[in-house]
Amino acid sequence: MPNRKRTTLALAAALAGPVVVVGAPAAHAEVVDVNYQCVTPIGPKGAVSPIDIKSVRSGGGHKLTMSFQKGVSSSPVELGKGAMNPSAVIEVGGADKGKVQVSGPANTEAIPANTPIRISDLSGTYTPKKSGKVTFTAGVLTIKALGTTTTCTPRNNPGPSLELDVVGPGGPSDGSTGDGSKGGGSTGGTSGGSSAGGELPRTGPLDSAAALGTLGGTVLLTGAAGVLWLTRRGQRPAG
Repeated sequence: MPNRKRTTLALAAALAGPVVVVGAPAAHAEVVDVNYQCVTPIGPKGAVSPIDIKSVRSGGGHKLTMSFQKGVSSSPVELGKGAMNPSAVIEVGGADKGKVQVSGPANTEAIPANTPIRISDLSGTYTPKKSGKVTFTAGVLTIKALGTTTTCTPRNNPGPSLELDVVGPGGPSDGSTGDGSKGGGSTGGTSGGSSAGGELPRTGPLDSAAALGTLGGTVLLTGAAGVLWLTRRGQRPAG
């Protein structure tokens, strides 16, 4: 076999190390229809709004954002800019229990009379106190406007809009968690704000990935040595 061809094959063998594919954490989001029944100053009202809850890792907690795709109530009079202030509760279940208070900015535009009140994105922070799968479900919505308060309560027993694998105190030292969602506390710390990823704890498969990476490096070095030997052998004078 010509020296050049043998050198090419040796180099290919050196570079062909194990290919490690580390899959992204499992995540499944689902928008859940919530049948809100509201107690308003002018009587009962209600509407179904699809609710979406997203999460973004924030320090030792998770910033939750609750989004309403439809309005859930209305006003008999126009609500001027900044007249309506929404807030809500997200119910925490699964491995952890509690409530997360979320809030959002006042309306940025006037809301005409007798039209659905579109709720801005509501956000707050959840800090896990226990490890495991935790669910987040839309809870009571509160709308304050013109000195009045409207309370809207889910009546259809909605399933969770979000499910997270979280790590509480005493978990892995790096505190990494995976964010995912699956339709379906006082233990989670909360903070309000205007208006949803993380990683699973690095155990098991990633440890194997590190070992395989080391093996790949060893193969690479060994192969490179073989290339050098073949090259030098090819350059030896005949005889």
